[in-house]
Amino acid sequence: MIKKLTAYFREAFYELRKVTWPTKKQTINYSIVVIVIAISMAIFFAVLDDVFTWLLSIVV
Repeated sequence: MIKKLTAYFREAFYELRKVTWPTKKQTINYSIVVIVIAISMAIFFAVLDDVFTWLLSIVV
């Protein structure tokens, strides 16, 4: 059991060394894109919710 666990962590560490990590600038740019998209989607769904609420109030 211990040998398998040790081998697993050794292989995981080896794979992590092969990863090409983004630069700080790329990370900041990607984060900004994600935040802008999340805020845009929140605004879109809030407006959509208000439209459907307004339409429902007209029908009922």
